Amino acid sequence: MEAHRAHHPDADLDPLRRAYVLAESSHRGQMRKSGEPYITHPLAVTLILAELGAETTTLTASLLHDTVEDTDVTLDQVREQFGEEVRYLVDGVTKLEKVDYGAAAEPETFRKMLVATGSDVRVMSIKLADRLHNMRTLGVMRPEKQARIAKVTRDVLIPLAERLGVQALKTEMEDLVFAILHREEYEHTRELIAENAARPDDPLAVVAEEMRGVLREAGIPAEVLIRPRHFVSVHRVARKRGQLRGTDFGRLLVLVNEDADCYGVLGELHTCMTPVVSEFKDFIAVPKFNLYQSLHTAVARPQARAESPGGTPIAVQVVEVLIRTHQMHKVAEAGVVALGNPYAPASDDPADGERADPTRPGWLSRLLDWQQAAPDPDTFWSTLREDLAQDREITVFRPDGGTLGLPEGASCVDAAYAQYGEDAHACIGARVNGRLATLSTVLQDGDTVQLLMGQDPASEPSREWLEHAHTPAARIAIQRWLATHPGGGNGTEDAGGTRRAPAGATAPARPTGGSRAEAAAGVTPAEGAPAVRSRDADVLVDRPGATVRLARCCTPVPPDEITGFAVRGGVVTVHRVECAAVAHMKGRGRTEVGVRWGDTAECRVTLVAESFGRPHLLADLTEAISSTGVDIVSATVEPPSQQRVRHTYTLQLPDAARLPALMRAMRDVPGVYDVSRAQHQAPSS
Repeated sequence: MEAHRAHHPDADLDPLRRAYVLAESSHRGQMRKSGEPYITHPLAVTLILAELGAETTTLTASLLHDTVEDTDVTLDQVREQFGEEVRYLVDGVTKLEKVDYGAAAEPETFRKMLVATGSDVRVMSIKLADRLHNMRTLGVMRPEKQARIAKVTRDVLIPLAERLGVQALKTEMEDLVFAILHREEYEHTRELIAENAARPDDPLAVVAEEMRGVLREAGIPAEVLIRPRHFVSVHRVARKRGQLRGTDFGRLLVLVNEDADCYGVLGELHTCMTPVVSEFKDFIAVPKFNLYQSLHTAVARPQARAESPGGTPIAVQVVEVLIRTHQMHKVAEAGVVALGNPYAPASDDPADGERADPTRPGWLSRLLDWQQAAPDPDTFWSTLREDLAQDREITVFRPDGGTLGLPEGASCVDAAYAQYGEDAHACIGARVNGRLATLSTVLQDGDTVQLLMGQDPASEPSREWLEHAHTPAARIAIQRWLATHPGGGNGTEDAGGTRRAPAGATAPARPTGGSRAEAAAGVTPAEGAPAVRSRDADVLVDRPGATVRLARCCTPVPPDEITGFAVRGGVVTVHRVECAAVAHMKGRGRTEVGVRWGDTAECRVTLVAESFGRPHLLADLTEAISSTGVDIVSATVEPPSQQRVRHTYTLQLPDAARLPALMRAMRDVPGVYDVSRAQHQAPSS
C-alpha cells in the first residue's frame, strides 16, 4: 500500500485490502518449494508492480492471480467481489500458469499469452512480474530445471519485457538468467564491479558534478544522477571495449521537467564539453517501438592518472549521458505499466493522448496477425522466438504519406507483405527512395518505399523470397502459399530475390500495322527487311556538298545541342554533344565540323524503355507509342535479366516537339519504370 500510494496518492486502497484477505485465506496452509508461506509469492509480485507504478486494478488482480488456479476461489467469486475487469485479468493470467515449466505445452501457451496480451496488456505485466519473482527464488530447484526455465525466460519473456518497455523487469531478469546460464562470466563480471566500487575515486561522480555546475550556470533545473550498469550491460561493454575504465561502469542520467529542456541540456553539454558525435541519438523526436524516449549522447574528457608526472592527462574517458523528462523516465523504467489503465477514458493530459492505444504498438499488432496464420504450434514457437530476437524497429514511408513499422534488417519483401498481406504475392519490384531496387534490398530507417504490383491475378511468390523475408508475416504467407501449391514458386526469381519476367510476358502479335506488330511480338526486323522509310531531320553543315547522317548511337533530335565529325566518303556524322562517342572521336583526331538544325522538325530517335515483365506489356507499349502519332521503325526486346526487361525502339517523329509527350506516354504504361534516349558506350580504343 505504501508503494502504491507513492505513485497514486489518491488511490482507493480498499480493493487491495479485500484482495489480500481473500488471497491470504485461500492460500493458507500452502507452502512454496523454498518453505515460505505461499502468500509471499503473490504479495511479492504485487509489490514489484506497485513499485513500477501500476494502477489499483492491476495490483488487485496480481494479488489474486494464483487463487483460481491453486485454490477453491472461482472466477465468478472474483467478479462478484471485485468486478468484471479484475476477473478478466485473473482469468488471463490463470490461462498462462500451467505452461511455464512444461516444455511440450510452451508453444500453445505462449500463443494464448500473446492473444491475452493483445486484449489487455496488463495481463502480460502481471506475468512478467510473476516470472521475475520466480527467477529470484529459483535457487531451490534442480540445476537442470533452473537452466530450462532460464532459457525460456531469455528467449521469450525478456524480449517481451523489452518490447513492452518494462526495463526495470527486463534488466533484473537478464542478470538472473546470466547468473544461471553463464556462471563463470557472471562471477568475473561481479568481481569487476566489486573492484570498481572499491576505488577511492569515482570518475562518474566528478563528471556529474561538473555537469551540475554547467546546468546551474545555464539556468536549467535538472537532476544529474549516476546510473550503474547492470551485470549483463557491464559484460557487454567489457566484450566490446576490452579493458574497462571507471566511466564504463555506469552512465549519467539527466532529468528535466519539459521536453524543450532536454534539448537545452544537450546544447549546453555539447558547448561546454567535447561531444562524441557518433554516439548521439534522438529517441524523443523518434521514439523507440516500446514507447522509450530519451536523448543519448556521450562526452569525452581528459583523464588524469595519479601515476603520471604531475597528474598529466594521458588518456581520454568517454561518459555516456541520457537526457529525458521525469515522465519519460517513468515510462522508460516501467513501460506500459506506467501508463495506468490504457482502456480508461482519456484525460485532458496531453501526455496521455499522444496515441490512441499506446499498449498496442505496431509489433504487437503484427504479431497478433501472424500468429493466427501460423499453421502449427511448432512453427508459431520458432517464428515467435525469431521475431522477438529482432529487438530494433525501423520506420519506412509509403509514397502516400503512410508509414510501415518493420524490424531492423527487413527487406522489400517484408514491406510488401506488411502493406498488402497475401496480395503481396503479386509484387514485381520496388523503388526505394525513388530508385529501382530488388525485392531483396534491406531497408533503412527513414527510407521511402514504393511497391510495384503486377496485374496478373495468377501471380505467385518465389521460394527464393523466403531467403529475404525477415518478418513472420512474410515468411508464413509465403510458406502457406507454397504448401498449397506443390511445385509452385519456382523459376520466377533471379539471384537477388526479385521477380523475373514471367513466361509469356511477350504479347502475341496484333494487327497494328507493319513494324508495330513486329514490336508487339518482340521481333527485330531481319537485315534487309523492309522498314518505315528513314527521313532524318534537316541539318545544316559547314561543309558544302557533304552528306549528313544522324548518328545511331545517340539519335540526336531538335533541339539537342549537336556537333559533327567528318568520316570516310565525305560523310559528316552528327552526334549529341554529350554522346560518349564525341570524346572518343576527338581523341582519335577526327575533324570536328560545325553543324546546326535547319527548319524541318521531322526526325528519328531511339528510345530505351525498362520495365518489369508482365503479360501484354509490349502490346500496351506499342499502343501508347502509336497513340502519339509516332511510327515504329524497329524494336528489340532483350531477354529478361535482373528483373529488368529492356526494350529498344527506333521511332520516326513527325515533329521533334512531340518527344517529351511520347516519353511520358511510354512511362505511364503500367510496369514501365524508366524511358530514356539511347546512349551507347564509346568503342574501346
